[in-house]
Amino acid sequence: MANDHDTVAYDVQDGIAWLRFNRPDKRNAMSPTLNREMMAALDDLEFRDDVGVLVLTGEGAAWTAGMDLKEYFRETEAQGLRGTRKAQRESYGWWRRLRWYQKPTIAMVNGWCFGGGYGPLFACDLAFCADEAKFGLSEINWGILPGGGATKVAVELLPFRKAMYHAMLGEPIDGRTAADWGLVNESLPLAELKTRVTAVAQALLAKNPVALKATKDAIRRVGTLTYDEAEDYLVRAQEAANSYDNEGRKEGIRQFIDEKSYKPGLGAYDKSRQG
Repeated sequence: MANDHDTVAYDVQDGIAWLRFNRPDKRNAMSPTLNREMMAALDDLEFRDDVGVLVLTGEGAAWTAGMDLKEYFRETEAQGLRGTRKAQRESYGWWRRLRWYQKPTIAMVNGWCFGGGYGPLFACDLAFCADEAKFGLSEINWGILPGGGATKVAVELLPFRKAMYHAMLGEPIDGRTAADWGLVNESLPLAELKTRVTAVAQALLAKNPVALKATKDAIRRVGTLTYDEAEDYLVRAQEAANSYDNEGRKEGIRQFIDEKSYKPGLGAYDKSRQG
């Protein structure tokens, strides 16, 4: 099933939602319209029974070149503070929504990822890119700091010296360097990118969805907590997950202990047999 908007498109195949930035003529730059339509697409897909994993990628040769300088900055600033704040709420809003999405999310960076693109890049749980992709915080080159959370993303994902160099110099890096620095999980040739991402998505589809949601939330939450606070949070998160889906946990243990039909360290239990 496909769905096309002016600036966003998606289709669902075999449990995977392929959500695309769809402004290839503008290197998929994010405009206020795109931000609104992306939020609507996320709404459409989040609780669909036929969607287990969401992949965010770009149409054409770019992932996203960041914010559209004309539509996002000049035209909204012409409306005064009201226009600026509205545009900020719409962009930050869908990135925040994506960070806490119900389903596992993967950024499949097929080309340019610049500036504001670091927001949705960080929002996705996993990220894979093409060797040919280009990453950059180019804001310094036109006289502003990397705002919209991009500076925070750089500090979260990169070592201090690399984050500082990346933000201050505004020089682009390729996919292999992005993987080496920690911006993405892996970099591989563009021709192999979708195959690899599909394989990862299929592996996620085999996992317990309640446990996946609890796990991805926990990874994001505990980074700002002390050890004791994290320990308490994780105990309570496990209890909440158990109360919501206690049978899944029991079925996995049953298949391991009673049937000896799988090994937890080497794969997932067969959730299709869960009553």
